[in-house]
Amino acid sequence: MRRRDVFALVGSAAAAWPLAARAQQGPRIARIGVLMNVSENHPTGQPYVALFRQRLQELGWVDSHKARIDIRWAAGEAGRYREYAAELVALAPDAVLAATTGAVVALQQASRTVPIVFVNVIDPVGSGLVATMARPGGSATGFTLFEYAISAKWLELLKEIAPRVTRMAVLRDAAVAA
Repeated sequence: MRRRDVFALVGSAAAAWPLAARAQQGPRIARIGVLMNVSENHPTGQPYVALFRQRLQELGWVDSHKARIDIRWAAGEAGRYREYAAELVALAPDAVLAATTGAVVALQQASRTVPIVFVNVIDPVGSGLVATMARPGGSATGFTLFEYAISAKWLELLKEIAPRVTRMAVLRDAAVAA
């Protein structure tokens, strides 16, 4: 065997060694944090978490098989949001699901690098959580219940249909009286 062949063999073995070691460790388990705005025994809390787990399972992310889910229940208390946000960030999650504005604020204070997906946030742009809904920037993105930019359109629509609704009410009342 020539010297060049020996170096190539040793070099390729050294390059493959970390890959083999990683393969022996098995697949990496994703860590997902969840910061809920209600207490654990609140009637809406468990169903939301169950739906979240169900959807992850449908997508192939079975809890404890491909993903580990760490849930904290803040019960709407600001102190708990901060405490649990710090706990979740310390666990080094791959992403955190935040339910409400208070949860997102606490998570952003705890870390600017952990990806945050929010739900049930009112006016994330006005609250300073994201730059815009189209291009949130930073580490947070998510869904809002109400898009304030379209509120003027809703008002226009209401003004347009109000005369029709009034006429329909008059017709209904006349039909009932007859």
